[in-house]
Amino acid sequence: MAKKKIKVAIGYPPIENPKGTPLLSQNRQFQWFNNPTYIYPMVPAYAATLLKKNGYQVFWMDGIAEKQTYDQWEKQLIKNRPNYLMMETKTPVIKIHWQLINKLKKRFPKLKIILVGDHVTSLPYESFANSRVDYIIAGGDYDFVILNLLDHIYQGKTLEGGVYWRNIDKNIKAKPKSKKTITKKTIIYNSGAIALKHNINLLPFIDRELTKWKLYAYQNGNFKYKPGTYVYSGRDCWWGKCTFCVWDQVLFPLGSYRTTTPERLFAEVKMLVDKYGIKEIFDDAGTFYIGPKLRKFCQLMIDSGYNKKVVFSINMRFKGPTQEDYFLMKKANFRFLLYGMESANQKTLDRIKKGIKVSDITKGARMAAKAGLEPHATVMLGYPWESYADAKRTIELAKSCFKKGYFTTMQATIIIPYPGTELWKEAKKNHWLLTENYEDYDMRGPVMKIPFSKKKLMSLMQDLYSSFMSPQFIFRKIMSIRSVDDVKFLYMAGVKLLAHLLDFDPHQTKTSFFSLVFWQDAFKALTKNLFKSKTSTRS
Repeated sequence: MAKKKIKVAIGYPPIENPKGTPLLSQNRQFQWFNNPTYIYPMVPAYAATLLKKNGYQVFWMDGIAEKQTYDQWEKQLIKNRPNYLMMETKTPVIKIHWQLINKLKKRFPKLKIILVGDHVTSLPYESFANSRVDYIIAGGDYDFVILNLLDHIYQGKTLEGGVYWRNIDKNIKAKPKSKKTITKKTIIYNSGAIALKHNINLLPFIDRELTKWKLYAYQNGNFKYKPGTYVYSGRDCWWGKCTFCVWDQVLFPLGSYRTTTPERLFAEVKMLVDKYGIKEIFDDAGTFYIGPKLRKFCQLMIDSGYNKKVVFSINMRFKGPTQEDYFLMKKANFRFLLYGMESANQKTLDRIKKGIKVSDITKGARMAAKAGLEPHATVMLGYPWESYADAKRTIELAKSCFKKGYFTTMQATIIIPYPGTELWKEAKKNHWLLTENYEDYDMRGPVMKIPFSKKKLMSLMQDLYSSFMSPQFIFRKIMSIRSVDDVKFLYMAGVKLLAHLLDFDPHQTKTSFFSLVFWQDAFKALTKNLFKSKTSTRS
């Protein structure tokens, strides 16, 4: 069959659930969101682009970002009639996806379904035992490997490692490296070790029209200036040792870190600004460049004048850039820096192999803030070895950093030991797990034993989200307003804050609808009046 007649759908079937909207795409930790944000799925988008460029007909079907019902999404599937459907999955929704796969296979028996993602990389055989999935691609380079798989089937190319298939598949010509018997009627074969040696500099720029970039350009809490979009300069983190990180433990294990060149990244930035009018870009590599590559990219932005056309935001480690680097980043128009703080207890930072000291948290954030950047800290609670006093210490450091102006925003989560990570193995060994029901691994509560009650933990989570509400911080934010974009961003930040409080309210009632409306009305009135006042003063 000619390539042009082979149809491939890449997508996320809608999941209708009272818990909220599932955040699956480009997300290292899963959550149900009361106030959803939609993140550009970078690797699936590269997969779609590669397949299209190599002659396959591709359909982008993100039913979650398109806010479709399942029936609407299925009608689109009927209309497109793909031969293959690639779905990314994660631990908390894997059971739902098994049910969906079985439903789809019954409805469309000729449809071949390919699963990708961290969970199936850790436990590939499980999905074959529980669903009628046809193929699993393990590892984080599934954009390269899905193209290789289809080229193997239709052109006879050598099959790369990391592919699993069911029974004797006449389409797979490769000799399997190993096999495992699941049932009397089911034998799973695989093509060997995960393939993670691809040169990401050879990837084409993502086809933004094909992958419906506008779905992810506006309803995203990371963007202050819109439309915004994502790029992905590395796979995935140059540190890559944190025991809880499922991407760096499973999808991109230590030794597989690769980056694009600063020149390639700048060329993509330039294209996004010139072609699509992008106002803010978030680079979602686990950690952005440091050292010469960072400085080269900054200089390209400055020398070209694109630092005056677009804002740039990134993930970063507290221990990386120098003070001079931060000043250069500000000059290059970097804005938002997302740091993994995780804990204010040295024993925890050491145990999770974070590779920093508690003092590095304050020092790194202070240097970034001094340069005029906006540090965002991610914090986790619910470690089995941390006491209530330890958890409170983390909150107190967060509050202190807010009061001093070192942190601008923050994100709180409950630590989850995802299958395949060192933390998961440690939890199994030490009998910490309260449950192995994957649906419970959604951050609505702890799944590991902790030295205090769940009720206290959830209260701490809400306290942590409220920690920035100091008079000093609020005054600084109001006085920082310079444009309508600032007003809109702060307003939406308030709405998202209250929604996150609701995310961690076990009864979903503590953060009332009244308080949400009150915040919206009060903040709108305050910023509107203040902005008018500041405008008239300047004139």
